[in-house]
Amino acid sequence: MSVLLWIIAASLVGGALSVLCAALFALNARAHWVNALVSYAIGALLGAVFIDILPEAITLTKNPAALGATILVGILLFFTLEKLLLWRHCHHHHCEVHEPHETSTQGRSGMMIMVGDTFHNFVDGVIIAAAFMTDVQLGIVTALAIIAHEIPQEVGDFMILLHSGYSKTQALMLNLISSLATLVGGVLAYFALQSLQNIVPTLLALAAASMIYVAVADLIPGLHQRTRLRDTVEQVSLIVAGVSSIFLVNLLVGV
Repeated sequence: MSVLLWIIAASLVGGALSVLCAALFALNARAHWVNALVSYAIGALLGAVFIDILPEAITLTKNPAALGATILVGILLFFTLEKLLLWRHCHHHHCEVHEPHETSTQGRSGMMIMVGDTFHNFVDGVIIAAAFMTDVQLGIVTALAIIAHEIPQEVGDFMILLHSGYSKTQALMLNLISSLATLVGGVLAYFALQSLQNIVPTLLALAAASMIYVAVADLIPGLHQRTRLRDTVEQVSLIVAGVSSIFLVNLLVGV
């Protein structure tokens, strides 16, 4: 089988398999688990950013200062994008988005996380292509590693989408569509690897910015609405569990 076919197969199977494995857990969660597992999602997002994505971006970049600036610009970009989404759907003072209405914030979280996940999946495709173009065995190992470390993050994505008001079917379809970015990144990288390698750190930084923004600006404020000691202990424990799952998967697969 040619290298291009290996890249296509690994990108399609890898993206779909990570989503479906995550769905086995997330889509069978009881309704009252969803709010609690948002805390896990926050931990998984921040863990993916600070344990996985940013270290990889720092390794690949020749200019860490520019990488930091890209993250800052990315956070401002996603803030502006969120404002534009609000403006597009509301032009009067009594619109629900002007009120502290939970559904409005949740819905924005779902849209924003899909943007960041698509960036991340695209970069995964570039990484898979680079590995296969070096050696087929290395490509297979790399694809398996990406599947493994994507699953905890995909569980978090499902929780956020369900928390945002999407149905289970909609959450599954959105994640599967987002996973196609892996195929796009892999195929484009095969034909233009040298030029794409130069922008991988930028794409990683933008993905990190989106995930940081969603976790810190959209999701964490919602946790403060539950102030009981029991709720706080549960939230902190699940955030730590989310971070730990990313750490353990990276430790096990050696990435």
